[in-house]
Amino acid sequence: MEFKQSLAQRIIIAFALMSALVAGAFAMGIVATVHLVEEKLISAGLGGDLQRLLLMDTVSDWSHRPEPDQLFYFSGGQGDFELPKDLRHLDTGFHEVFRENLSYHAMVEIVDGRHYVLLQDQSDFEERERVLFAVVLVGFVLSLALAVFLGWVLARKVMAPVVRLARQVRHRDQLLGLAPPLAPDYAADEVGELAVAFDATLGRLRQALSRERLFTSDVSHELRTPLMVLASSCELLLENPALDQRGRAQVERIARACEEMRELVQTFLMLARAQREDASMSPQQSVNQVADGLLNLWREPIETKGLRLIFEPGHQQNTFYNATLLHAVMGNLLRNALHYTERGFIRLTVTTDGFMVEDSGVGIPEEKREAMFEPFVRGTEKRGEGLGLGLSLVQRICENQGWSVSLTTMEPNGCRFVVKLHLAHVS
Repeated sequence: MEFKQSLAQRIIIAFALMSALVAGAFAMGIVATVHLVEEKLISAGLGGDLQRLLLMDTVSDWSHRPEPDQLFYFSGGQGDFELPKDLRHLDTGFHEVFRENLSYHAMVEIVDGRHYVLLQDQSDFEERERVLFAVVLVGFVLSLALAVFLGWVLARKVMAPVVRLARQVRHRDQLLGLAPPLAPDYAADEVGELAVAFDATLGRLRQALSRERLFTSDVSHELRTPLMVLASSCELLLENPALDQRGRAQVERIARACEEMRELVQTFLMLARAQREDASMSPQQSVNQVADGLLNLWREPIETKGLRLIFEPGHQQNTFYNATLLHAVMGNLLRNALHYTERGFIRLTVTTDGFMVEDSGVGIPEEKREAMFEPFVRGTEKRGEGLGLGLSLVQRICENQGWSVSLTTMEPNGCRFVVKLHLAHVS
């Protein structure tokens, strides 16, 4: 069963329910006991008064009358003592009788076929019961309020270590290697065991994160040398006058691929270091500057494929961002558009808070849109040798920088990627 209340609220509710159950049972027991005892006492007293009146009837001494709050009747009695019709059906014993909006306690005796009935007004008894009910109700409400208050106090004391642990995990960077352990701050109880489990889990995460960063850094660093060799070789080949037009196009393609790989390696290095506070140390460019560079890079392959490349620069402020990461995000979206568009256009639009890449390609089914940003997920029409990492890298960079990327479809076909950027630096 899933609870929507917090643990502290559940403790308070438990206290209130327990108090309501105990206090309610206790109050009902008090009311029932008092009512029963009073009825027994009244029955005994009324029975004694009736016996006294019966003795007076035997000796024919009527100088004594019933008490002021009592009425006495008997069969064959004269005047006011005549037994009324509404009382003739009563059997021997104690009864409760209602007459003319008033209630009475009645004691009945049958002697030699004659019915004797003594009535006593129970207004005082009912008033005492009302007072008793009011006192019990007030006590029940006060006990419930006290239980809620005690539950709140105890919930705060019980939950204080858990809240403290949650605050430490939330606000302390426990993934840093120098982060102090949590367990020494807590007693050897359930919360202490939770802190020990946090320490163990965070330790494993630190180790895994460290291994991932080292691997990414090592691989990216080692790739720089062969990429430099390839780039230098391409430059030398392009300077060779004997190279024909076809060969020159192939070498330029290799050089472009080397440049893309170099930028990708640089992006991986920056993500491996993953310190957003160091972003100011990276080269900064505006969205339009990055867009101009990428358009020069991608215009030829896009137009060679027979597509129209449309650029709408917009009116953005002089806002500057991490050039390497912004270049990777925009470049991967343009590469993705080129990869999945056979005819029509690719449009790059700069907006006031980011940019937008649109195409008239095959589009992405609605059921696969969310999964497209996961690693190794590719479109329905798989083309080339891509591994499906481009959009995953875009998503990772955006999360790292506090940006956002969203995907929607276009009519009648195509995709629209909208990237919103936070303000990094304004000149």
